[in-house]
Amino acid sequence: MTPGPPSPDPVPPLHQLYPEQRLIAVRALLEELNLTAKAPTERPYTIANFVASADGHAAYRGRSRWLSDDADRELFHGLREHIDAILVGTGTLRVERYGRLIRDPERRHRRAASGLAPDPLACLFSRSGDIPIDIPLFADPASRIVVFSPAGLDTSGLGAQIEVVRLDPGELTLTTMMRRLRSDYDVHTLLCEGGPTLFGALLQEDLVHELFISLAPKLTGGGNAPSITSGPELASLRHLHLVWVLEHASALYLRYAIR
Repeated sequence: MTPGPPSPDPVPPLHQLYPEQRLIAVRALLEELNLTAKAPTERPYTIANFVASADGHAAYRGRSRWLSDDADRELFHGLREHIDAILVGTGTLRVERYGRLIRDPERRHRRAASGLAPDPLACLFSRSGDIPIDIPLFADPASRIVVFSPAGLDTSGLGAQIEVVRLDPGELTLTTMMRRLRSDYDVHTLLCEGGPTLFGALLQEDLVHELFISLAPKLTGGGNAPSITSGPELASLRHLHLVWVLEHASALYLRYAIR
């Protein structure tokens, strides 16, 4: 069936403040990414995407959704259109109740037209082997999932296409996972959507190339919600290079290269 005309962007154009001042639609902005061209030969080009409150928390009342807005959600789903695979921590999967990664048929069509699979590969990494198989993602027949774990996984009765890569605990590192994603699954671009523990571990192994962060004009006032990273402090500071700044309704959307 021939697709109809493209639907309009669900949010108005954003104000780009840096590196140039202009109004630009999210879809047009993300079409400029060309992340695949940046992929190293041995592992995927890896970006991370988060939303945070102005006082530094990555969630409110246990969920990131209360910090998000329409523009952030459009960036969130738009980034999914342009990558081969999505990496998510098991805690985030469980809390956010992940389902099919690309639900919009029009987005799947645009992915296929650009040479990508209609749905990105879902990548899970677990040192404990505790995988939340009761979430909708594992019941969806169109979803492809690869699990890196020291233990097996009973996939009987699950609708998704699931492959388990069992690794000895001594070789179960994120670096090993990245190499296997590149060599065995042809993953050139990878999007990490959290959570903070996984992002902190990726930084420890120096595996993230870019950070996209939406800074919500909201204050949580404290609480126990983490920042966008958690875990051990890095041995040395990682420096960021500002790539763009966007603004909409007092929220800022930042893209950094990580050095």
